[in-house]
Amino acid sequence: MTSTDAEPTAPAATPRTPGRAAPLMRLLRMPSRDDRAALLLWLVTRPAMLLVVGSAGWILAEEGATEPTGFLDTWDRWDFRHFRTIAEYGYDGNPKSGPPVPLEAFFPGFPYLLKAVHLVVGNWVVAGLLISFVCGGVAMVLLSRIAGLDDNASGVGERAVLLLLLSPSAVFLAAGYTEGLFLVLALGAWLCAKRGVWHWAGLLTAGAMFVRINGAFLLCALAVEFLTAKDGRRRWKDAPWLVVGGLPVLIYMGFLYRRLGDWTAWNSAQATGWDRHLVGPVDALTNTWNRAFDTGPGVILGFTWMYRWELLAVAVGVVLTAYLLRGRRWAEATYIGLTVASLGISSAYFSVPRATLLWWPLWIVLAQVTLRHKAAFTAYLALVAPFAVVFALLFGAGRWAG
Repeated sequence: MTSTDAEPTAPAATPRTPGRAAPLMRLLRMPSRDDRAALLLWLVTRPAMLLVVGSAGWILAEEGATEPTGFLDTWDRWDFRHFRTIAEYGYDGNPKSGPPVPLEAFFPGFPYLLKAVHLVVGNWVVAGLLISFVCGGVAMVLLSRIAGLDDNASGVGERAVLLLLLSPSAVFLAAGYTEGLFLVLALGAWLCAKRGVWHWAGLLTAGAMFVRINGAFLLCALAVEFLTAKDGRRRWKDAPWLVVGGLPVLIYMGFLYRRLGDWTAWNSAQATGWDRHLVGPVDALTNTWNRAFDTGPGVILGFTWMYRWELLAVAVGVVLTAYLLRGRRWAEATYIGLTVASLGISSAYFSVPRATLLWWPLWIVLAQVTLRHKAAFTAYLALVAPFAVVFALLFGAGRWAG
């Protein structure tokens, strides 16, 4: 056969550069079976969570109490009161009493959304619960989708959602706290980055940055994801969108400087209100260890017990970071590693179990492990999940639950 008789050779396929509209339409597609399964898990676990927290007013009532704590009052705890104060009065606090703590420690995203929703529903606690309910449901769908990108195995997304919802600190996804709102923005940004829709990734990261300082760790992780992408997603013309993601922290710092003359007033508020100072990692570990295991006069056993959970959560974060680095999952390792590092140089570990709710790589890795090893899933259900009830009861009773 001569060269003129040869079959025409098809042109080599070129990698398709992700566009803007097509990937975004995939993000907004109609719910799949996995999406519906994730959302169903969120919905069916809500009545039990509400019942457990509500029952705390009866089960753990103070000695001699004749009436239980009201249902809505059980959710009006700890940080939510500070968010409500900011939403109602601003950062100056109640003009009659002043702020209970330096409110600059809290970023403005959640309080101002709370204020907007309150205009519609008319009750502060209900407004907070509604925000978390909607955001939590969307976040579970996004977590399932991200898990599906990481692993095509059937059921990994649903399993990741289940493990998260049965985790000890899951009560904070239901409460009027920032976890649900931050998670939906962060997961949305991550999914957009995985699809190459960098303008939405930057904008959603900006939203997350307005909610929690963790948005800075997310931004660093997205920058690593952008720089290491080898599948056509990295387009240098999209790099400025990552800069947009970092603007809110600069805006908030400028607000603090104009208000207090201190660019770092957020960190100063942490030190004044919660005695959180930057120390070396060895000092942080030593201080937490002492608080977790020292006993004697004046020791509050409830806090002692929680400091042990803090130690365990940090250990999980360190192991997870090492696992991600070993698997060359650089961007996820950056997000988890920076989060753990920031928590590990505080004067003592504080609210780390709560922070695990935002570690979506943890729940995906655990889902993969428990799908491969049924014994691991059984152990999780038997040893870990029951503490979700304990933490919910503690929260509902107004006791420290991380």
